[in-house]
Amino acid sequence: MDENTTPGARKRRLRRTVLPTAVAALTLAAGLAGVQLYNGSEGSGTGTAPVANGERTPGGWQQTSVPFEKGDITAVAALDDKQAWAVGYNLKSYDEVEHVALRWDGTAWKQESTMPDGVFPTTLTVTAADDIWAAGSTLVHWDGKAWTQVRAAQDPAGRVMPEALASAPDGSVWSAGRAMGMGVKTGVPSIQSWDGKRWVRHELPATGNGEVNGIVALSKDDVWAVGTSYAADAQSDQEPLALHFDGASWTEAQLPGTSSHATWLSGLAAPSAKDLWAVGGRFTDSGDQPYALHYDGKAWKKTATPEVPDGRLRAVGQAANGSVWAVGGKGSASIALRWDKAERRWEKLAAPGISARGLGAVPGSSALWAVGIATKGDLLPRIVRFAG
Repeated sequence: MDENTTPGARKRRLRRTVLPTAVAALTLAAGLAGVQLYNGSEGSGTGTAPVANGERTPGGWQQTSVPFEKGDITAVAALDDKQAWAVGYNLKSYDEVEHVALRWDGTAWKQESTMPDGVFPTTLTVTAADDIWAAGSTLVHWDGKAWTQVRAAQDPAGRVMPEALASAPDGSVWSAGRAMGMGVKTGVPSIQSWDGKRWVRHELPATGNGEVNGIVALSKDDVWAVGTSYAADAQSDQEPLALHFDGASWTEAQLPGTSSHATWLSGLAAPSAKDLWAVGGRFTDSGDQPYALHYDGKAWKKTATPEVPDGRLRAVGQAANGSVWAVGGKGSASIALRWDKAERRWEKLAAPGISARGLGAVPGSSALWAVGIATKGDLLPRIVRFAG
């Protein structure tokens, strides 16, 4: 199986080296996102034209303006309808990459700040306008005025590469990813928590090689994480992984068996302790397909998903009206699914028109944010909104 089919491949490969030029970053990032570089974008003369605010895509998704023309938007989170943040990177020129944080003020997205070089942010968690964590190659914190790099705790397995962040109602903050030495497939899952002064490494069960790509914290004594475990003797075999923390120790949860030799989990949401959703993908002869699990407080069970070519799911969330959504896509494919409670299956809805990297529900509203890149063109950043 090609390395691009693993859930964290795009993130990891972006971080392998310090890119010597931005054009190298452009070429590399495009390949990792599963998109092809074009000489120009279909429907535009150069492939760099910004999207007009309010332009609608099928199914009620609405495109909003992004304050830069080339790059990627990788994660989004909202405090309310007038306060949301997104992170990513701006390819400013042929030889310059800028890591950025954007802020939604209720009307438009604006660049609020620039992050330290080399962060390549892929995830964030927001507890207040002056308390934001983001992570990619490193962990950084925003205090309302500036970003500060904060070292992860050392791990004997190697360098810690964060893939996901979560904050709990009690104020605890969690980071999950992998600790790796020489190679991508030699890493092991890594989870750390912030004690207010430093990141603290957690001892995990011996699950073998793998990574964690999603984490949710219901409280400091009830934390879930999902990801992938790799076969020790095969480059392609991988299985979904779920871990739970009860305040004292981490245990590996039993998951349903899979029919694919490559199945993984990339996103996780927890409306409550007895209602968890995990999404990802499974590799088949016809390419990636959606994969989703549900936890009812007792056991994880597989849920029915439609067949969607290149329909790997990357993120899942619950809107304020109770509806559960999952988004993703690969290359020119875009996908949005919504859980049909009555039929007990995922229904395919009109896609947001982007290869989605992240999903954010708006508290107190049925609106959703989805971020990523355009399905056509060469790294055109996109932020779309579903009004609910």
